[in-house]
Amino acid sequence: MNIEKKQVLEKWTEFTLSNDFGMSVSVLDFGGIITKIMTPDRNGNFENIVLGYSNYQDYQSNPNYFGALIGRVAGRIEGASFKLNEKTYSLAANNEDHHLHGGPSGFHQILWEVSLFQTAEEVGLTLTHKSADMDGGYPGNVEIKVTYTLNNHNQLILEYAAKSDQTTPLTLTNHAYFNLSGNLKNTVHDHQVTIDSSRFVELDTDLIPTGKLLDVADTTFDFRGGRVLSDGFNNDFEQNKIADGGYDHYFIFDHTEEYQAILQDPVSGRVMLVKTNEPGVVMYTSNGLAEGLPLAECSSRKHLGVCFETQSSPASLHHEGFPTVILNAGENYQKQTVFTFRLED
Repeated sequence: MNIEKKQVLEKWTEFTLSNDFGMSVSVLDFGGIITKIMTPDRNGNFENIVLGYSNYQDYQSNPNYFGALIGRVAGRIEGASFKLNEKTYSLAANNEDHHLHGGPSGFHQILWEVSLFQTAEEVGLTLTHKSADMDGGYPGNVEIKVTYTLNNHNQLILEYAAKSDQTTPLTLTNHAYFNLSGNLKNTVHDHQVTIDSSRFVELDTDLIPTGKLLDVADTTFDFRGGRVLSDGFNNDFEQNKIADGGYDHYFIFDHTEEYQAILQDPVSGRVMLVKTNEPGVVMYTSNGLAEGLPLAECSSRKHLGVCFETQSSPASLHHEGFPTVILNAGENYQKQTVFTFRLED
């Protein structure tokens, strides 16, 4: 197990966590951004499996949220406002008329305090931040702690903890774009996905939840038995078309399987297993990713990565029947998502 530190910009440090089997994860203290994950393919070649910029300066704006920690609320808040305890709170509208991923000064834009730890079996870092009352328009002084742990089972464990002195919306996630082909050799068209979910959230043309939950049966959103992502890229199903030829939808987990999501690349043999205590996940297939951004291995293009944003649903602020994002005053927020990397048998 090993931790390496590298100063990448004047105020930013990149920490690389490595286990005894060659897997490594690189994280910035700025935005808690995962810049690189190195894992082997079936031939033993270690390659990067996430999207990241070739120039660290590009993370300063990072409109695609590559690898970033997201908060206070992951996802879109309709109308950039919400009502809580009979009071209406206004937020920054940074996605048309709506509020996205905590707004322009969200957690992806802050410099986190970092502490490191290492044992014989795991290595990691803990990121901490105090978000003041009305920061970004949200009520409550919130203390946040996020821990990234890499162990010798080739697991990356993300643990989120928070506490607020006022009742407030909060749901945190990480926005890594995965591509198991290695070094972005291919798009994710042929990646196979399994999701333990029989319901997903219907979106309108602004990608805002309508308030309806749809059954996945007989649609390109039925991943219970596994399917390739390209099934939804060139499909006439209205929800795929709304998302610009792909997926940007919240799936509610049934929690009937050991893993809530599985991503597989048949060419490289890489498999990523997702296990979480979150109620659901936004799967985003980089439908809106602009062409030509200078990434570490190539230029960006549509469908180059897939995100698994495990979280609750901000739609719960405006509609009944969705997993709530409300954290009560004094309550402990504790969420965990484990990404396990292995090779096909």
